[in-house]
Amino acid sequence: MTNSLIKNDAQYESALNRIDELFDAKPGSKEFDEVELLMLLVKHYEEENYKIEAPDPIEAIKFRMEQMGLKKTDMTPYFGTRARVSEVLNRQRNLSIRMIRRLHKDFGIPAESLIG
Repeated sequence: MTNSLIKNDAQYESALNRIDELFDAKPGSKEFDEVELLMLLVKHYEEENYKIEAPDPIEAIKFRMEQMGLKKTDMTPYFGTRARVSEVLNRQRNLSIRMIRRLHKDFGIPAESLIG
């Protein structure tokens, strides 16, 4: 395979198949160098064509709550009051820096997602 920029889905699929073939290549071999290059080319193509947007901050919080089996009342320590929990989760109030820091620290939600 000639290694050049991937410009369409057919080339992308071909590169993925070749990576699968070379997956167990030994470091220092020509095959290993080829798979490294192909992975860079695939990464570049995916970044250009399959961008993944950061999740909405409120959706990220709700998702983590669901994962952890938390209810709105469990969020009071993070938002201050029950009313504020409702306001934030209903998008009537923005997250404060303090809220973002606590949610990031205690729930592991990426700060970038919370800043949104």
